[in-house]
Amino acid sequence: MTRWVLTCWVLQLCFLHLADATHLSNETDRLALLEFKSKISGDPLGVLSSWNDSRQFCFWGGVSCSRRHVRVTVLDLHSSRLSGSISPHIGNLTFLKKLDLNNNTFHGAIPPEIGRLRRLRTLFLYNNSLGGEIPSNISGCSALAEVHVRNNKLVGSLPRQLGFLYGLQFFHAGGNRLTGSILPSFGNLTSIRILALGDNQLNGEIPSSIFNLTLLTLLSLGENRLRGNLPWNMGTLLPNLENFYVPFNQLTGRLPPSLSNASNMVQLQLQVNNFTGSVPSMASSHNLLRLNIAENFLGSGKVNGDDLGFLSTLTNARKLQALVISINNFGGSLPEQIGNLSSSIEILVLDNNQISGSIPEGLQNLVNLEVLLANGNKLSGAKSLSIIGNMQSLVQLRLDNNDIVGYVPLSIGNLNRLLVLRLANNHIDGEIPTAIQNCKSLIFLDLSNNNLSGVIPTQLMGLTSLSIGLNLSYNHFTGSIPIEVENLKNLGSLDLSHNMLSDSIPRSLGKCVSLESVQLQANLLRGMIPLSLDSLRGIRLFDLSNNNLSGQIPKFFEQMHSLQLLNLSHNKFEGEVPTEGVLNNSIIILVIGNVNLCGGLPELNLPPCNLRRPKKRLSYKLKVCISTVSSMILLIFIASSLLVFWMKSKGKQHIVSSGDDFHTRVSYQSLHKATNGFSTTNLIGVGSFGSVYKGVVNINVEEITIAVKVFNLQHRGASKSFMTECEVLKNIRHRNLVRILTVCSGVDYQGNDFKALVYEFVVNGSLENWLHPVESVDDPPRRLKFHQRLNVAINIASALDYIHNLCETPIVHCDLKPDNVLLDEDMVAHVGDFGLAANLSLNGETTSSIGIKGTVGYAPPEYGMGNEISIEGDMYSFGILLLEMFTGRRPIDESFSDGVNLQNFVNTALLGQGSTIPKVVDPILLNEILYGRIPEKALISILEIGVACSFDSPQERLNSSEVLTRLNRQLALLMICSKPKREAKGM
Repeated sequence: MTRWVLTCWVLQLCFLHLADATHLSNETDRLALLEFKSKISGDPLGVLSSWNDSRQFCFWGGVSCSRRHVRVTVLDLHSSRLSGSISPHIGNLTFLKKLDLNNNTFHGAIPPEIGRLRRLRTLFLYNNSLGGEIPSNISGCSALAEVHVRNNKLVGSLPRQLGFLYGLQFFHAGGNRLTGSILPSFGNLTSIRILALGDNQLNGEIPSSIFNLTLLTLLSLGENRLRGNLPWNMGTLLPNLENFYVPFNQLTGRLPPSLSNASNMVQLQLQVNNFTGSVPSMASSHNLLRLNIAENFLGSGKVNGDDLGFLSTLTNARKLQALVISINNFGGSLPEQIGNLSSSIEILVLDNNQISGSIPEGLQNLVNLEVLLANGNKLSGAKSLSIIGNMQSLVQLRLDNNDIVGYVPLSIGNLNRLLVLRLANNHIDGEIPTAIQNCKSLIFLDLSNNNLSGVIPTQLMGLTSLSIGLNLSYNHFTGSIPIEVENLKNLGSLDLSHNMLSDSIPRSLGKCVSLESVQLQANLLRGMIPLSLDSLRGIRLFDLSNNNLSGQIPKFFEQMHSLQLLNLSHNKFEGEVPTEGVLNNSIIILVIGNVNLCGGLPELNLPPCNLRRPKKRLSYKLKVCISTVSSMILLIFIASSLLVFWMKSKGKQHIVSSGDDFHTRVSYQSLHKATNGFSTTNLIGVGSFGSVYKGVVNINVEEITIAVKVFNLQHRGASKSFMTECEVLKNIRHRNLVRILTVCSGVDYQGNDFKALVYEFVVNGSLENWLHPVESVDDPPRRLKFHQRLNVAINIASALDYIHNLCETPIVHCDLKPDNVLLDEDMVAHVGDFGLAANLSLNGETTSSIGIKGTVGYAPPEYGMGNEISIEGDMYSFGILLLEMFTGRRPIDESFSDGVNLQNFVNTALLGQGSTIPKVVDPILLNEILYGRIPEKALISILEIGVACSFDSPQERLNSSEVLTRLNRQLALLMICSKPKREAKGM
């Protein structure tokens, strides 16, 4: 009995000791989490608000625990908008298996204490601002399988100890500032499948041990400073390799012939290196989707060589979508087998080589080909152009800088999807066929430096889609510039120079208000410069030199603030040269060869103007007449002033609000008169609660153009919408919000209640009309360029940042969509229609009782479930609007089905990147991206912002301040966009 009691006592002590140990371990985890929280300086979503003693730590947000030991195994706080540093106490969570802090703004170093986490399998720290080096003791995390630290600010060399993580399967450290070389010890990572170190500053050679990692499916080392050769037997050593990225390095030597054994290869990106020699057979590359070997020194350049024989072997790649071999030294002719390439191919880029001969007829078999760039070669043959006319899927075609002869075929009219056509610098004869009018999608046409003749067809001027440029220079065109040029209202550049055009410059050219460059030099133009050109306020280059133009130089050039060069040399201009405004700079204006000009800036070396005029004495009768008329005018002025004062005193109304921007109310009668009785000819829009009319009215003795929003008070909620908009707009002022001028609240001629808001008229209409223009002869469609869309997006984000964060009481717009964004004459966006808006009180409750919550497609999903309106709801609408702006697709598009919407449609493309991005971008923007004017990275970043704003979960969406910062960053990057490493030949 005593022995049994003693045994029980011993067991009890053991259990008590075990319980104390468990309690101490749990307390260690709790304290470690609290220390982690103490280093967080920003938690806008309140994800750590549950981290307190009111609940056990295993139930804190983002924390998961094991059941057996009740220890923290997962800490997942991704996309929580947290800022601060990572506490070194993270190393005390010794049972941790997954640490996910991606998509936040953590700074500082990765704490070396992380090396204590021997159970850690997944480490996600990407998309932060972490600096310092990768801790050398990371090898202490012996169970690590996935490490993702891309897109931070990590520096220093890759730690040698990484090579001892034998279980590592995924390592992505791209987009940092890592230096040094890739260590041979990486060859010990025998389990690794994905190794991505691109976009760093790594140097040296790729160690041969890397090519012994037989499980590798993706090896990404691009945009570094790597040198040396690729192993001769690379394709045999890496049998599972699917994606091989080494672009933008300094690699040399020949391409390994063993690449022909890489039967699993999907993407092979070798562009912008120093590879030489021939391209091996690709006959075994059955799964190849994209091959890019551009900007190397491949090929021999021999006219009769077999440099392009490898193209015939690519006929086995039945999934091929993109083939890019530009800016090399490939010689010889294109093999006829090129027509047997995959029918899926969409991009074929052959430019700037030494390719000769005709374009093979079989090329027209590539029925899905959208981009064909073969410029800068030695292509010839009269049939080349007629073949192209049958490729009806083409979006971009460049055959410029070749030796092509013949005529522009009538079949060119079949290319109704074509955006860009460049045939410059060839030997093309004849006239431009009128069938060109069928290319209704063209945004850029360049036929310069050929032997074209005849008159410029008026049908060409009917291509209202032309927006980037029209270049017909250095040909033999005769006749006059068609007056139909006025249809090209969206055209950015017009070059008709070095032809034999005669007659005067048409006044209708002044309607092409988007023009930035006009070159009409070296023609036979005569007459005066039309005063209508005063409207071309965005002009940068204006060249009228070497013509027979006469008259005085118009003074309106002084007010063209964008003007960088005005060349009027070698004409017959006369009189004084203007010197004010932008013309007060001798670098801007050139006037040599005009013998009758005088004055101007001293640097122009013109003779002074004789401004003396003979004095004439006024007769006595004329003096009496002038005195009498002056007295009468003075009396009329005094009488008119007294009348205006009396009328204003009699008609004075109450002020709507104390806001300085609100004027006195206007009457129904004055608005009725201003809008021609609310005529349908003055109607400019119809909304949920009424209609908007254009009008002209006197407010405070000033005649201005206005937009009158008349509320349909029979519609439920219209009256409340009127009051809401008045309440919201009376105290907010921002350059990106529509400005309200006054209100009208009274009765109409039938005695019915009448309510209207009067806004400042915004001349360029709604964003809806720019994104989805309606084809019309009288009103040709308008197009927005990439930088214009980005600026508009920044304007809208600025407006949201103001109403969300900078107003005394935050305001939710509730109905953000293209119809409610207006563009002024400078293409600055103004957000309007606050009829559904609501103020948020300090506790987050809304002060609006309007039941309608936005527009289908733009309203967030939580509104459909009855949730209260919120700032996050506005950000969802903004995200959808941003995606619509850059894809050209409405949120409710006919092509969407089976649960697909705009957000997941774009997100799927972003996951695929590469070949899938062109499929979602607005075709109007595709040209700017393909030409390299806009980096694809910029587009991807903007689309990512749109997706991040339109997540289903409100807590995961970006806020307006973050969006504004990211969009401005993209705008800055566009300004400093780097040029290609080597200038292309023949450009």
